[in-house]
Amino acid sequence: MLPPFQRPFSLAALPLVVLMLSGAATAQSAAQKADGALSGNIKYNSGQSIQPIFEGWTRNADGGYQLWFGYLNRNHVEEIGVPVGPNNRIEPGGPDRGQPTYFYTRFNRQLFSVTAPRDFGEKAQVIWTVAANGQTERAVGWLRPDWEIAPPGTGTGSGRGGEAAQNQPPTLTVSGATTARVAAPFELTATVTDDGLPPTRGRSRDRTPNPRRAPAFDNPEFKSTVPTNVPQVERPVPPRVDARLQVTWLVWRGPASVTFNPPVAGADEGKAVVTATFTKPGDYILRARVTDGAASTMRDIKVVVTGQQP
Repeated sequence: MLPPFQRPFSLAALPLVVLMLSGAATAQSAAQKADGALSGNIKYNSGQSIQPIFEGWTRNADGGYQLWFGYLNRNHVEEIGVPVGPNNRIEPGGPDRGQPTYFYTRFNRQLFSVTAPRDFGEKAQVIWTVAANGQTERAVGWLRPDWEIAPPGTGTGSGRGGEAAQNQPPTLTVSGATTARVAAPFELTATVTDDGLPPTRGRSRDRTPNPRRAPAFDNPEFKSTVPTNVPQVERPVPPRVDARLQVTWLVWRGPASVTFNPPVAGADEGKAVVTATFTKPGDYILRARVTDGAASTMRDIKVVVTGQQP
């Protein structure tokens, strides 16, 4: 028998080859937009839309409801500010129903809720619309029974029993000046109390290597390389925080990003102090979130920033 590369080519296989090539060309054409940019499973740094997400609804003690929302910023780098108005609105009762106006990249889940009365009805809707980069997306919230969820931030949806089932969210108060200057350090303080649950089992500050554990592979001569034809964005890795109570900050509303140092602060001693640095003047709402590993609490503070943009 002749080796494969010496066998004669069969004309009977020609239609199959043509069909395969035609199919590949059709698939590429379908994945190509009118402007020549390829769509599909491609990561975009910027220029993409913001997709509001309806996460589900919870019951209130007074018989009303909370409809929970988050969002997906489809960009991997671009953070977008969209003020409340025609391009960032919630109806009915809007356009302002407490939604964010500053959108971080990728998925941001169960961020806020809209209150609905007890007679809201299963067919009624709450619609959040966001327009960014020339694209308009919306999320529709309703009270269908299969969309009922456990209240976010309470830790009650995990199904755990024992001490974890008795856990209450931490209490949180935030403080700081009401005005700040561009590029000047601005101190924010989060004061936290907690019931000590869940327990800290499984956490340890001891970094001593375990002699019974097999050593990890380490090749000191290996050097990773990044393709020069693909733009890369290096994001710093947040420092490890071993505290049981941890506080993070974000921009809820504002014209630009804010740098928080440290990005995550421990609050086991009752307080967590961070420094915020602004790059652009304007009105900001900064949101603090404290978690005990299961339940969480959020609080806002308003800051007016003055000064010239660098």
